[in-house]
Amino acid sequence: MTTTEADLPTLRLNLADYKVTKALKEGRVTSDLVHLNFCGPARASEGFKPMVRENAFDAGELAIVTYLQAKAYGKPYVMLPAPISGRFQHHCAGYNDAFGHLDPKDIEGRQVGVRTYAQTTGLWIRGILRHEYGVDLDKVTWMTVGDGHLAEYSDPENCQRLPKGTSVADMMLDGKLAALLAGEDMPKDPRVKTLIPNAQEAAKDWFAREGVVPINHIFVVHKDVSKNRPDIVRDLYRMIERSRNEAVDVPAAFPPLGLEANRKGIALAIDWAFEQKIIPRRFSVDELFDDVTGSLG
Repeated sequence: MTTTEADLPTLRLNLADYKVTKALKEGRVTSDLVHLNFCGPARASEGFKPMVRENAFDAGELAIVTYLQAKAYGKPYVMLPAPISGRFQHHCAGYNDAFGHLDPKDIEGRQVGVRTYAQTTGLWIRGILRHEYGVDLDKVTWMTVGDGHLAEYSDPENCQRLPKGTSVADMMLDGKLAALLAGEDMPKDPRVKTLIPNAQEAAKDWFAREGVVPINHIFVVHKDVSKNRPDIVRDLYRMIERSRNEAVDVPAAFPPLGLEANRKGIALAIDWAFEQKIIPRRFSVDELFDDVTGSLG
């Protein structure tokens, strides 16, 4: 955190363009306490590794799985109960049906591609496959093309690293991988079908039972900012809330603000990350917040 000529401290932010952040990034939501320097990359995910390895940013969005790992390995960030992005994930496992129909359990004993094992989309869809469709995740070989954001983390034994530059999407289309876990990177090809049958309806049914919209990215702040300037942290939350309130065309199914409103979803992310060997121990939800951030909302 630095100081501007106007004597307002400046925070370096890693925050991408979303409907819910538009008013904030366009300067229609401002603060009398802090200046925000949106210096992160256009794709916020490209800033996650510098954030947790080099303290490159004072605040901003972080994939929830990356934050759980950052907490596990003692990185100096604390979470706000403010999801920045989230969605249903049932459609995020696809396969090429030109090579034959697949049901979820058919991926057992086969190779499935995912950009990185600790990718948040991968966490959610694997958890759904396990808990909703009985897939034994340990019987799948997860083929990855990149390492995790945390240098201290290593993939489980049933992961294999492909050569740099490999396209797991192309491998799935070519039948070299049984299926692919991906979000926006899923190929737009008529041969690609969702591994979960009637994925959109399945997601609606899951939400009706669980009441959770899976969080992808959540807002975090350096712990020194929270310790030394709790007023700024509270104002960040106010700005995020106002920016969300000014957003238009936000999907009705979007993670809410506030700790209690997100408690079940965060607990689910913790449980599944531990089950999938992404974090070394199971946290309590309250461990992820400090006295300042835990009181927000």
